[in-house]
Amino acid sequence: MPVINTEIIDPTSDITTTTTLLHETIPITGTICSGTYSDNNIKNYTHGMFQSVYDYPYLSSSSNHIFDLTVGYDSTSPVSSSTATQNTKKINLYNQYAQVLLGYTASNADNIQKFESDLNLDGVGVIQDAFFISFSRLLTKDEIKRGNVSLTLGTGSWATPFAGVVTLTDASASVGGDGIKNVIGGNYGLLYDSPASATAKGVVFYEAGIIVLTSSVFQGVTDFNSGSGVGPTVPAWNVTQSFATASITGSCDALRHRLQNLSFNNTTEINSKIYFCRVNHNDFNYSANPTYVSGSKIRVKNVASDNPISYITTVGLYNAAGEMLAVAKLSEPLRKDPNNDLTIRVRLDY
Repeated sequence: MPVINTEIIDPTSDITTTTTLLHETIPITGTICSGTYSDNNIKNYTHGMFQSVYDYPYLSSSSNHIFDLTVGYDSTSPVSSSTATQNTKKINLYNQYAQVLLGYTASNADNIQKFESDLNLDGVGVIQDAFFISFSRLLTKDEIKRGNVSLTLGTGSWATPFAGVVTLTDASASVGGDGIKNVIGGNYGLLYDSPASATAKGVVFYEAGIIVLTSSVFQGVTDFNSGSGVGPTVPAWNVTQSFATASITGSCDALRHRLQNLSFNNTTEINSKIYFCRVNHNDFNYSANPTYVSGSKIRVKNVASDNPISYITTVGLYNAAGEMLAVAKLSEPLRKDPNNDLTIRVRLDY
């Protein structure tokens, strides 16, 4: 039997706010990137500036876009040349990511800040040639959780890419803020190989959901790219030759061919406002519902001297003008009489 009486909530003592962070593990295996679906889950575009990866063949109605891949380099990179394939596009892609994520240098507003393998952004350790992995919001939600990114790449020959592997992690970054740099594009941490080397092999932007991977992680791999994407070229291309000679799509195909595992935890931030609805012992013992009485007598009382009884089933939150803003339904009716008092906790998530 519903109670439709009202009680004023004290904003200083009856309302509080909380933030809850929910994390979900996201594993991406190499079979998704280049194995199981024979590239049917890879979508290339006529502009040739990036390719999209799906978890199923992308023409399927059940497929989900999971990330995009592209490559780029700084205009001062030794790879940059007027004869390089898609040279302008590769430079523009690097500058676009750098401008959005890092902004401009403090000394010169006309110069775009370059990616670096440290947290100083002082022009030392510049990443000139880079792969870019941009995850969809479906995977990252609000942000990537710090300190749990793991990326395993094959460094073997083209025929057996995983005969040798390198695993990059952001273990130096912590949720508390250590090992992290805050820039225009949000916070970023460094990716080191395992065991950690002196120089980072890439950076991960947590809020943006982007990994920037230096091409030097494949240094020493003589046949990084097959060229045609079908089998090893003769002679084969190393990663530098791939950046210069291969198309953006071709270099992305070569990276996917060597991507064994990629995992991280995403983060969903839930903000809550909690209202403590106090029900004192002498409140809400009667209902204004017309069915509560019959012939001026309370229906639930068998003896006139018995205490009144009501059952609370619903809590409504109203503003000062008496307009209902939210309704909360209880899982079961709560008995209320003068012998008990209640505190009903109502949480609004947003």
